Amino acid sequence: MDIFLYNSLSKQKERFIPLDPRSIKMYVCGPTVYDEPHIGNARPVIVFDLLFRLLRYKYGNDKVNYVRNITDVDDKINKIALQKYPDLDINEAIREITNKIEVIFKDTAIKLGCLEPSKEPRATEHVTEMINIIDSLLINKKAYVNEGHVIFDINSYSNYGHLSNKSKEDLMAGVRIEVATYKRDPLDFVLWKPSAVNEPSWDSPWGRGRPGWHIECSAMSAKYLGEVFDIHGGGIDLAFPHHENEIAQSCSYNDNDKMANYFIHNGTLNIEGKKMSKSAGNVTLLTDTLQNYHGSIVRLNMLRTHYRQPIDWTERSLEQTENVIRKWLSAAKDINTEANKEVPKEVHESLFDDMNTPMAITHMHEYFNKHEYNKLYASLDFLGIDLKSFNNSIKKDKKISKINEDEIHILIEERNLARANKDFKKSDEIRNKLEIMGIRLKDMENGTEWEQIE
Repeated sequence: MDIFLYNSLSKQKERFIPLDPRSIKMYVCGPTVYDEPHIGNARPVIVFDLLFRLLRYKYGNDKVNYVRNITDVDDKINKIALQKYPDLDINEAIREITNKIEVIFKDTAIKLGCLEPSKEPRATEHVTEMINIIDSLLINKKAYVNEGHVIFDINSYSNYGHLSNKSKEDLMAGVRIEVATYKRDPLDFVLWKPSAVNEPSWDSPWGRGRPGWHIECSAMSAKYLGEVFDIHGGGIDLAFPHHENEIAQSCSYNDNDKMANYFIHNGTLNIEGKKMSKSAGNVTLLTDTLQNYHGSIVRLNMLRTHYRQPIDWTERSLEQTENVIRKWLSAAKDINTEANKEVPKEVHESLFDDMNTPMAITHMHEYFNKHEYNKLYASLDFLGIDLKSFNNSIKKDKKISKINEDEIHILIEERNLARANKDFKKSDEIRNKLEIMGIRLKDMENGTEWEQIE
């Protein structure tokens, strides 16, 4: 059975055809380690861990090379390092910040049930590779030097905007672009910039300075995966300008028409219906969430929504997900877990279809309702849900959420409308949401009935 993935390059779902089935190569943009990870940072970590698992399942554990970088040179890091460690040398202060945050990030990834990537390179360890790429781009007149900056000339790359599927004018209108005197075109972007005394710096042909953001991923992906690789992943917020700029500089440097065959993006995450931001005061740290909820709850709650759709992250949804895991755990407690590792056909078919986790979870509810607990456990294990660990840490005083009949009827009406519009993905998500709430649906000739799951 083939894996199908939605490719942001083609704007459609495609059959995944690896460059070499003996060596699958995936690069995912990792964290910028300037502050503790928030709940939004957990989404790409979980989504691409699931894709990593799928690829290993399909091609073999030793056949998948998953690279997730650590960005440890960034203006935000510099600012926080100066604030927190004003008496330290800037490089020492930055190391204090980045080392601490990297440890926290990796610890939370483990608690979320994520496998370790094959490689986690740091940007600061690859500045030489970045300088080499920049130098070549200058020689080939794809970049220029102005006011101590090295700038990529987007007009030298005819395919610029292909990933975003937008014209230059649309890109300018849709995103806040830094307007600077050293740029010929507002969309041109920095490859190298000069450093002040209190900023990290490296020697280069253009003077002491530091790399721009986009060049980091081009250098690290090329070093560990080659000029063209299979999958490039990240959040949809990175599609422009980050991934668009990566493509432009990588393809210009390598004289290729592609950087990766598939660009995969996960959707956004809101908190209680609002965009998460410091100004709104609703930034939810992942460490705080994991103090109140086991990582398996956070992971399953994240997977309830299809990875490409936006998530509304709520306290109630976490409570509902915990109730479901408790229920499943009580049913699976007597299963010989070592003897039931085969993933049920319906589940891996759902996941092979563009990681359709809502459909997979729907099947898992069906396994529970039919008392097919072996299938349920194998599915949970494959999704990275660790029931044993959860059982050892659950808080016994948590209460089951009360049923809200008005909400149930509204959701049933939304599902009926989705089915009428043949939006079966949304229909499955609503059914799954109701199952999480403890409600089972029955589609009858004269309408949809519901009952509370005991």
